[in-house]
Amino acid sequence: MIKLAFKLAMREMRGGLKGFRVFLACLALGVAVVASVGAVSQAIEQGLRANARLLLGGEVSLRLTHKPAEPDQVAWLKENSDGMSAIAILRAMAVRPDGADRRLVEVKAVDGTYPIFGGFELASGAALHDVLVREDGYWNAVVASNLLERLNLQVRDYFRLGQATLRIADVIAVEPDRSTQAFELGPRVVVPQAALPETELIQPGSLVRFYYRLDIPADESAAVWEERLKTQFPDAGWRIRNLENAAPNIQRFVDRVQIFLTLIGLTALLVGGVGVGNAAQAYLATRNGTIATLKCLGAPSRLIFGTYLSQLMVLGTLGSLGGALIGAVMPTILAPILADKLPVTAETGFYPMPLLLALGFGIGTTLVFSLWPLARARMVPAASLFHDAISGQRFRSGRRLILITTVLGVLMAGIAIATSKDPRLAAIFVVCATATLLLFRGTAWAVIRLTRKMPHPRSARLRLALANLHRPGSPTSSVVLSLGLGLTVLSAVSLIEANLNREVRVTLSGEAPSFYFIDIQPHQIADFRSELSAFPTVSETGDTPMLRGRITALKGVPSDQITPPADFAWVLRGDRGMTWARTPPKEGSEVVEGDWWPADYSGKPLVSFDVHAGKAFGLAIGDKVTVNILGREVETTIANFREIDWQGLGLNFVMIFSPGLLESAPQMYIATVHLDAEKETALERAVVDKFPNISSIRVKEILAEVAKIIESLGMAVRTIAMVAILTGVLVLAGAIAAGHYRRIYDSVVLKVLGATRRDVMAAYMIEYALLGVITAIIAGFIGTLAGYGVIRFVMDTSWEFDAMALMMTLVAALILTVGIGGFGAWNALGRKAAPFLRND
Repeated sequence: MIKLAFKLAMREMRGGLKGFRVFLACLALGVAVVASVGAVSQAIEQGLRANARLLLGGEVSLRLTHKPAEPDQVAWLKENSDGMSAIAILRAMAVRPDGADRRLVEVKAVDGTYPIFGGFELASGAALHDVLVREDGYWNAVVASNLLERLNLQVRDYFRLGQATLRIADVIAVEPDRSTQAFELGPRVVVPQAALPETELIQPGSLVRFYYRLDIPADESAAVWEERLKTQFPDAGWRIRNLENAAPNIQRFVDRVQIFLTLIGLTALLVGGVGVGNAAQAYLATRNGTIATLKCLGAPSRLIFGTYLSQLMVLGTLGSLGGALIGAVMPTILAPILADKLPVTAETGFYPMPLLLALGFGIGTTLVFSLWPLARARMVPAASLFHDAISGQRFRSGRRLILITTVLGVLMAGIAIATSKDPRLAAIFVVCATATLLLFRGTAWAVIRLTRKMPHPRSARLRLALANLHRPGSPTSSVVLSLGLGLTVLSAVSLIEANLNREVRVTLSGEAPSFYFIDIQPHQIADFRSELSAFPTVSETGDTPMLRGRITALKGVPSDQITPPADFAWVLRGDRGMTWARTPPKEGSEVVEGDWWPADYSGKPLVSFDVHAGKAFGLAIGDKVTVNILGREVETTIANFREIDWQGLGLNFVMIFSPGLLESAPQMYIATVHLDAEKETALERAVVDKFPNISSIRVKEILAEVAKIIESLGMAVRTIAMVAILTGVLVLAGAIAAGHYRRIYDSVVLKVLGATRRDVMAAYMIEYALLGVITAIIAGFIGTLAGYGVIRFVMDTSWEFDAMALMMTLVAALILTVGIGGFGAWNALGRKAAPFLRND
């Protein structure tokens, strides 16, 4: 039976692929997106692994904050490695010699062995350590090219850094380990470590990160070496990274992009599945006579089902293979484009796993969406198939078909969730996509039912349009489903982008401070406050002591054994800013659970914790939090939880400690200042000239850059989301093509009965306009809910409905629907009536 079914299927395909172009295009497009995303991501990850030593600067990297390693620790590291490089990274102000301009820079002070892996390249081609020398009484420095632009300087010019004057000796061309920093606020300046004391930038409590990059012995694994290190110095407090997480910032970015693009690809496949079902139904409708004849000749239903299932699965495999082939070559195509965007080169090659996964999704989509039209052809009696085009016989699905379809759908959803970088997000997507698909299906059913029962309007054009919505073979379900999912994605993206841009604009307009000033020493804070109080237009100031620490355990469980919630992984990632206070903050946060300690408290260390982060980790009042501060493990008790307003960009901290412990530790102050924009440069000059060690961060410049990034990302996201819309357009075009003969037949009959071309065209346009409006309304509603959920619960920011952003998206969709439908109708109206009348 199987062999005969396959033989009949191959005979059926001798007529070519006419009618299956949309079928193949839908599958190929969706599979191509999923395969391309997976293959390109693996190419980048392979590039990260191949260049891990260069990106990390060693086989193992240790980091300490505020203070360098002790002499005995440095001695042990040198003795137990084949090479070590020590560097210090901090922020400071680079000032022109005439004081006319100044810019925040990222300073990297390197020793003579830096870098132990990779090549640091200069624009002149000279060797780094041949340049970083003292000449004519001045230390040389090498800088990023954008610093020259910002300060209007040239090579061989001088600039001030803290209390020292340095000379620009060259320009940085390649800095192999630049990706190790999570966030950079200014251009890079590289100086020799011997020059750092002259700057006087490092003071007790200054925010300095000390890195020790090591080449561990070849006969010892990184895991064993790290275990020996922890045993030798259990309380050192350094953050350890190895080749497995050499560039975590890049890896996180790649993972997030991969998750998002894969979901877009799955959306395109889901929309394409509707096209597959439509194409299968339309094709089987053309084979009604053949199927009915076979049934009359005694062919069993299983043979008919097997014949056309084999045919559709062969076509589905071909379409999926086409998409997988596109995905296979995509790393080669995109590698040169991504070379300028990432600090690592994507490794081109053949990556079978993402291709096989995408191929499986394509074949599974074909099977799931083909079952219902195939089951209909199998179960409907032969007599019904002969007059199906006229009577539109209804098909009632059996329990077995529902069960099989459900099992296949759940299996595909499980694979999508299991293979995702973020299973939680993938599960949410699957649930929401399924609910959205069912909602659009229900909407189409409701439209058909409603228009069938509506009273007939007087207008013949409107009456014909409404009748077309519920007649047998109407495209109502196809149009609503095909465009609905893609429109939902675009609506949500438009509203999310509009809210993020509004948030940035509101913050820029006055909520955000003009400056952050950092590295203010305790003995400078009184003079600093006096300087601000005497400066004109300063409307608001705030300052607080701060130092850095790292959470090492929660409720006694080491942080490296905790799987953090995705939204709060940053709490355990690296060092956190920490402060202490006698009284609750007046602005920016509010105690919502527990009690604040007395102002004169002097007992065991207590901590006030962010309520959302605390609940995400399952913390409660009285739980213990262990923090490493300056190499010392300190166990604190949670006294209260605070609701923190992060949007105001004020001085907010996840943890605020009680007086005593941090009060006596080396620390510096951080301050915020609000003042009129035209006075910002003058204030920055006054502060930096008087306090050379203090660095200023222009908040509004950073927010302006963030706004540009959001705009660029929004454009990119909308462009990618258009893949789903493009698939929907293909499905819509396929639905119109499938009903093209019926349109021609209808137009011929109407013209014979006296209808003008204008009348018929108007009816068709009204029909598609109604479908477009209905689809747009439902998509706008679901997209608004999705956008609200992302803004309020994922990004935890304020929501505002932007009717204009949504309207522009939906109007564009309406024009698209009416345009494609009108084009198909106009084509049908152009056919002459005589040949059809003679044939029928």
